[in-house]
Amino acid sequence: MPDVFVNYRTGDEESAATMIARELARRFGGERIFFASNSIELGHRFPAELVRAVEECQALLAVIGPRWAEVHRSDGRPALEAPQDWTRREIQTALDRGILVIPLLVGKTTRIDPSLLPDDLRELADCQYRRFDHRNAESDLATLGDALARLLPELGAVDRDARAGQDRAETKARKKPTQGAEHTTMRTRDVEQRVRGGIGNLNGDLSGTFVNEPQGPVNTGRGHQYNAPHFQGDNTGVQFTAGDNSGTVHQRFERESRRSDDGR
Repeated sequence: MPDVFVNYRTGDEESAATMIARELARRFGGERIFFASNSIELGHRFPAELVRAVEECQALLAVIGPRWAEVHRSDGRPALEAPQDWTRREIQTALDRGILVIPLLVGKTTRIDPSLLPDDLRELADCQYRRFDHRNAESDLATLGDALARLLPELGAVDRDARAGQDRAETKARKKPTQGAEHTTMRTRDVEQRVRGGIGNLNGDLSGTFVNEPQGPVNTGRGHQYNAPHFQGDNTGVQFTAGDNSGTVHQRFERESRRSDDGR
């Protein structure tokens, strides 16, 4: 059963109607879009098929171009005035059954003048319309498809474009943690290559105590620490202890005995 019936008038905007039906079929599936030249099987009686499709659809798109009300029959009368005109009959059936009717104005077509419509089609002039322009075909078709997917939940459930967009978003989300992990691994490897020797621990954000290439005993825990460094010269310098050395630090400085002048 089709969800959307594409209504158009021969001699007005058949090319626009064909483009619209083709795009909607691509997005929602051909079985959900009724377009007379494609949807009626060979040998089937088109009057019965047209009536059945209109009665079973949920929305009718009335494709209206600048010549929609001006096309004449072979006897010279406007086609719109003939009760047997199929464009008129399809719209009339949809209106009578309370089916959603969306006028689709092509190009610079002005809004429908109610005075040009037969009495049984006057309601068409009050229906909210949408525009379609060949120059903005891609954008206009996408907007139309989005509107139909929102108005008809059955179409939204099979919307291929929405599904493709969701798949792209999920793929992008899956890639982000992997990229972050690679970045962290590179940073960790870089730290491992730059740090040599010493004692302490490297954990997470490099919190803790680290003494690079120590030359003597270092207490990194609690308690007293006794250092007895040997300094050259006048024993000037600074001794640092790092970490949680909560206690007393004792240091003893010794001056190296100077040689006697006798050694000269």
